[in-house]
Amino acid sequence: MERAQSESDAHLVSRARQGDSPAFGELVRRHLRSAYAIALAALAIPADAEDVCQDSFIIALERLDECRDPDRFAAWLFRIVRNRAHNFRRYTKLREGAPLETVERADNAQNPERDAERGELRDRLSTAMTGLSEVQREVVILHDMNGWKHREIAALLGLPEGTVRSHLSYARRELRARLGTQLNEKD
Repeated sequence: MERAQSESDAHLVSRARQGDSPAFGELVRRHLRSAYAIALAALAIPADAEDVCQDSFIIALERLDECRDPDRFAAWLFRIVRNRAHNFRRYTKLREGAPLETVERADNAQNPERDAERGELRDRLSTAMTGLSEVQREVVILHDMNGWKHREIAALLGLPEGTVRSHLSYARRELRARLGTQLNEKD
């Protein structure tokens, strides 16, 4: 296990290209959480984000030889995730007449009051985030929820670091305003 953690993405890609399944499994483990965050930012529905992530990893495995810079495997993978999410969103817009409601399941049946509060907070945050652009949602999720640095987000999205900071600042301001409005309407 220690060996897999110390290996670079480039080395794991090289091993995976030679048919080493555990090497690709390690790449999946390393990048699954971030890939899911990107898909969720684009789609807002957890089940859809999971489907897009799974499809993206399958595509990445099938096209691993097309990864020109194995040191930047994560950036290559995340482009696949963003493209698959975009295609999925476009496809579902054509197929559905009305949006489906997301069904939340309780994380902990031991404290239903806390679960209800968390569910309500998740719903308010999800509603507030729908008013943001896709890029702003991605920046907020990657930075605030997954701990990415501005330069990492900039590299992933192909934006200047200052633009990422600007998107984050604007998105936070909008979320504060929207969440504040929702709380005032509730009272």
